[in-house]
Amino acid sequence: MYDFNSYTEARSIGEAVGILCANPNARVISGGTDILIKLRSQDEAFVGRDLVGITRIPQLSGIAAGADGTITIGAATSFTQIERNDIVARHLGSLVKAAASVGGPQVRNTGTIGGNIANGATSADTAGVLFTYDAMLVIHGRDGVREVPVTEFYAGPGKVKLQQGELLAAIKIAREDYEGYCGSYIKFAVRNAMDIATLGCAVLVRQNGSMNGMIEDLRIAFGVAGPTPLRATSAEQLAKGKPITDELLEQVGEKCLESTNARDSWRAAKAFRQQLIRVLPQRAIRQALGIEGGDGIARKN
Repeated sequence: MYDFNSYTEARSIGEAVGILCANPNARVISGGTDILIKLRSQDEAFVGRDLVGITRIPQLSGIAAGADGTITIGAATSFTQIERNDIVARHLGSLVKAAASVGGPQVRNTGTIGGNIANGATSADTAGVLFTYDAMLVIHGRDGVREVPVTEFYAGPGKVKLQQGELLAAIKIAREDYEGYCGSYIKFAVRNAMDIATLGCAVLVRQNGSMNGMIEDLRIAFGVAGPTPLRATSAEQLAKGKPITDELLEQVGEKCLESTNARDSWRAAKAFRQQLIRVLPQRAIRQALGIEGGDGIARKN
């Protein structure tokens, strides 16, 4: 049923990197919620591989806030752990929403945020949220440690800039990228739970209290609006320095179309996704700021 060659449980980051460097046939497995499905379906990218388990590496799990306010999330931290963590709840509310929207309880208990990012899927619920927080990815490899902005990590559909011998170890969010911001995440799916997003929209907004509530900064990110998760930068720039009005939100929604590349698929038509691209940012901004409109997960029916 699961056609893999071998399984090794690494006990440290160094050991995992060493195995991956020495064996080009090796692939990392953590929660396994993606890889086991691909193995069962005989996906050629994983069949016959030597799997390297990383769930018993203490440094890869957990959430901590540093003295400078930087929040670090281990790549092997599960969605359930993120949902229930006080630090995340206090500072990264939209990440809680995204984690809570992933699959069902069993998937959230075993699936990890690192796997959600490293598999390269544009539909990954946490990806868009991390885009809005300008998260940095900490990657260990044979040449040491490097940090990559999550916005530069995706190379194409199902592809990321992670080389053989490298391991995604942690996700870092700086204080200046969450302090003073309000955020939200809306997942549009056919079903209310245990479904892949037809479109996902994450926003992060900061108002200037001395300017009658004008938008000081706005970040908008989408999943399934292109081949990779993406930021709607032109819409973000449009809103800066302006007060929030229904007219402005409609303009923001229209402007989001310039940064996206919706397509037809068996899940939804291109025109339908474009309508979601117009509407969901407006709803998410209202939700983030506590303005009327929007409930966390949208549905077709």
